[in-house]
Amino acid sequence: MNVLVTDSTFPDLEIEKQILAGDGFQLVAQQAKTPDALIPLMANADAVITQFAPINGAVIAAMTKARVIVRYGIGVDNVDLVAANTRGIPVCNVPDYCIDEVADHTLSFLLSLTRQVVPHAVAIRAGKWGLATPVASFRALRDMTVGIVGFGRIGREVASRLKPFKCRILVHDPVVAPAAIQALGAEAASLTGLLEASDAITLHCPSTESTRGLINKQSLAKMKAGALLINLARGDLVIPDDLVGALKSGHLGGAAIDVFSPEPIPANHPILGLENVVLAPHIASVSAPAVKKLRETAAKLAATALKGEPLPNIVNGVIPSKKA
Repeated sequence: MNVLVTDSTFPDLEIEKQILAGDGFQLVAQQAKTPDALIPLMANADAVITQFAPINGAVIAAMTKARVIVRYGIGVDNVDLVAANTRGIPVCNVPDYCIDEVADHTLSFLLSLTRQVVPHAVAIRAGKWGLATPVASFRALRDMTVGIVGFGRIGREVASRLKPFKCRILVHDPVVAPAAIQALGAEAASLTGLLEASDAITLHCPSTESTRGLINKQSLAKMKAGALLINLARGDLVIPDDLVGALKSGHLGGAAIDVFSPEPIPANHPILGLENVVLAPHIASVSAPAVKKLRETAAKLAATALKGEPLPNIVNGVIPSKKA
């Protein structure tokens, strides 16, 4: 049986190969990143592991044997879950990796903005000593209200890291009970209430029909003048042109983003020229242990499906029948 890896950013796939070979399965590695490139590969795939490739309805329709689609990661927004559901193909993710890495990275972004780390590092390298930004641009978290949008595993870890900094913490997550939020020392809030009251907002919600474009002209206008925005979740939660406009006007005091729409950021995009923005290339999840766990789990999920064993981490509700 063949396990197709549609695409990956890893230097090799030896971890996956060893796990799959141990169960008698063959790994087929590709770097196919468009539907036209993906469709011809699907007919021979008994399982599919994907990272960023667009696994849309047409790609899924070409799967004649696939018993599972596994996403390298937590989010599954590059996979058409409805199409997979229609075909009876379970989709699995790796929900419990990189939680601490992303939470740590969130705090690094927030502190970088509040303490003006990047402008001063740049200024020193340019031979300038002293304040590179106005005194008013420096902030202490103790005096701030930080809003967390999305209170899953990562959002909760961010809240736990913020507590020692003595800031007020607001949380918006419509599927989490207020009591669960309060139990972690935060306050439940409506989205509008959070936007209006927060000095900094950090996004930790998935990309869904209801959250795509969540940060737009209207929501940005509700935010405090000079507020900070942090996004380590998904690029399409934020309308890029609206973000740039708010940063240029000064309504937003700064932003720190690890994700963008599109990725990679186009070379001529105006956000690259803004001094009040901290940028990273979608690397908040990275650490050696996290990457190892991600790859091992993805390979084991594919092997589990091919052996006809019960699958964990199914995100589209398809429970496969046991196959020999």
